[in-house]
Amino acid sequence: MSDFHGVFPYLVSPIDASGRIKTDVLGRLTDDLIKTGVHGVTPLGSTGEFAYLDRAQRTAVVQATIEAASKRVPVIAGVAATATADAVAQAKAYQQLGADGILAILEAYFPVKDAQIEQYFRAIADAVDIPVVLYTNPQFQRSDLSLDVIARLSTHPRIQSIKDASTNTGRLLSIMNRCPDITVFSASAHIPAAVMLIGGVGWMAGPANIIPRQSVQLYDLCRAGSWDEAMTLQRKLWRMNEAFARFNLAACIKAGLQLQGYDVGDPVPPQAALTPEECKAVEATLSELGALSGA
Repeated sequence: MSDFHGVFPYLVSPIDASGRIKTDVLGRLTDDLIKTGVHGVTPLGSTGEFAYLDRAQRTAVVQATIEAASKRVPVIAGVAATATADAVAQAKAYQQLGADGILAILEAYFPVKDAQIEQYFRAIADAVDIPVVLYTNPQFQRSDLSLDVIARLSTHPRIQSIKDASTNTGRLLSIMNRCPDITVFSASAHIPAAVMLIGGVGWMAGPANIIPRQSVQLYDLCRAGSWDEAMTLQRKLWRMNEAFARFNLAACIKAGLQLQGYDVGDPVPPQAALTPEECKAVEATLSELGALSGA
């Protein structure tokens, strides 16, 4: 099994007004991120607007990412569905395209009990021969992964990691204590350096699209145990997370990338692009972090 670790940007899905995925823009972004030193890329995470794309658009995003990565770093493709059969079909298709791992997400309309939640994720892991990363985001998901379900799923031979986007860092420590067989990734809802300090292996998050160099630097400082330097940088970078908390996530990242010279387009409606004033706030934050030079 692969050893996933480090900084994995949740890639945006560049798209034009007609719904065409801008595969050339996505390819350039992926290539540039890899050149800055990120350890992997994740298409169709939350920042990738998976909930707003149809099957053909999702496939185009995954395929373009895999082609651009060209096996230089792992590509962990997001799989999200309300129906188990749909999720299984996506996972199989992305493995066939060449994905190195699957980020498994449950979209629920009606409430789903623990037994069915476990069955959903287990079915995805059973359907593929590549590692699976569990993803839970209780702020947006109707059916969350409980600690008991995570513990049972952690024994599956292909369920390798979890990204927990709750705001409860204590929950991450509980997962680490109860589930020694899987690794834990931070989200932008957590403070990555703090998660690394308690035993995390990296983070999967939207901000790494627009501050990749700084994110990799933070990861390297954490890995080296240079905690004073890491926390100095972390405090500085947290300004970006504070900006995200004020705006739509995909809109914020796309605005930042536009400022850096990537024609990624607007968020998919009914989401709205940032207003000019909101864009100025993002621009000011990026400028403070030295993330606009050379765009």
